[in-house]
Amino acid sequence: MDDIRAFFDENTIGYGHGKSIVYDRTAGGYKLEDTDNSFLTNSEILAVCKILLESRSLTQSEMIPIINKLLERCLTNDNRRIVKELINNEVFHYIEPQHKTEFVDRLWDLGNAIREHRIIEIEYVRLKGKATVRRRLKPAAIMVSEFYFYLTAFIDDIDRDEHFENPDDLFPTIYRIDRIKDMKISDERFYVPYADKFDEGEFRKRVQFMYGGKLQKIRFKFTGLSIEAVLDRLPTAKVVEELDGSYVVEAEVFGKGVDMWLRSQGDYVEVLK
Repeated sequence: MDDIRAFFDENTIGYGHGKSIVYDRTAGGYKLEDTDNSFLTNSEILAVCKILLESRSLTQSEMIPIINKLLERCLTNDNRRIVKELINNEVFHYIEPQHKTEFVDRLWDLGNAIREHRIIEIEYVRLKGKATVRRRLKPAAIMVSEFYFYLTAFIDDIDRDEHFENPDDLFPTIYRIDRIKDMKISDERFYVPYADKFDEGEFRKRVQFMYGGKLQKIRFKFTGLSIEAVLDRLPTAKVVEELDGSYVVEAEVFGKGVDMWLRSQGDYVEVLK
């Protein structure tokens, strides 16, 4: 019976579903029951490892242990060896981000501050000029984009007319978490009316390269090979007209980050509005 259990356990780990042997006192014997899909399959583990390695969002000292823990906890010995062979080259040649800053332990503290609506104070190194500033923030969300982890937050107690290009901008400011040099989570809480709760999913659809700014609508003509790549890059984009292999696309986006993407498309994109 133990051998049968071991066989089905291995099958469950390998394929994400399977059978289990349970003893039924009423029936006076053992029963074979279906198990749920609570385990990651071999294919899913391989996919997660590939996504993590491709993201290049963590230092080597943080990324590789995470990969190893996934393999150790979720795979049998034989399958672990196979997956390691499939990702070994990428692990060996893994290129960590240039900032070389370890910050994974900080993510949980930030997550709790967001969940509990706690004011945080940070010392932050700006990208432009490398100046260090101190900010008192109302944290809203943690996001990941283009190799980096970001904190979106509303600045508390600041003269918006003096410090903001657009003082009427009601959307959060974006901070790269690896550039936060010091952080203190206070006991002070801030109130978030449900109607005003920041929707990170909707925000993420509209922001490119994590550049903030005003909400705007753009309209352009695309003549490249893959309109699917455009729609994947701009989740709010819609094709409003198709003409002989060219597409007129409209999208709603935040800030100036989209300008970088439009310029990167060269002659394949003509901005209409």
